[in-house]
Amino acid sequence: MRINKGVEWAAHACSLLGPLWPEKGLPLSALAEFHELPEAYMAKQMQALSKAGIVTGGRGRNGFYTLARAPKDITLLDILLAVDGEQPMFSCTEIRQNGPCAAAKEDCTLPCGIAKQFAEAEKLYRGSLAAVDLASLQAQAVESLSPSSLQKTADWLLQNHRPKTA
Repeated sequence: MRINKGVEWAAHACSLLGPLWPEKGLPLSALAEFHELPEAYMAKQMQALSKAGIVTGGRGRNGFYTLARAPKDITLLDILLAVDGEQPMFSCTEIRQNGPCAAAKEDCTLPCGIAKQFAEAEKLYRGSLAAVDLASLQAQAVESLSPSSLQKTADWLLQNHRPKTA
C-alpha cells in the first residue's frame, strides 16, 4: 500500500499549524514555502482538509489557514481520510466466481478469506492511525529535534503567522 504524497504534505501542514492553534494561522504561501512545495499542490491538500473540517480559512493566495479544532482532536486517520477519501484500500471483485473452476454465486455469500484478511489489516491500520494525534506528534518533534532546529522553526513561525482575525 502506498500513501499518496498529498497525505504527507497535509499532515506536515497540520503539524506546522498545531503550535499556532487556536488564535493564529499561516498563509498558504508560507505553508508551501516551509516545505518547498508548489502552492497549487499545497492548496489542493488544504482544500481537502478544509472540506473535512480539519482546517479553516483559505480564500486564495492571501488567505490563511488555522486548525479547526485542537491538535489533540485531529488524528493521522482524519488527515488520511480527508485527502485520500473514505473508500477501503481493498475492493473485492469476487474473482473466485471467474474461470473454469468458478464458485457459484450462491456459494459466495460470505467474504472470501482474502477479502476478510485485507479488511482486518485495514481495520488495524486505521486503528493505529486513529491513535496518533497532532498533539502527540508535536511532543515527539520537541523530543527528537535539536534545540537549534526547534528555535529555527519557532522563529520562522513567529515571522510568518497571522492572527486569526487578520
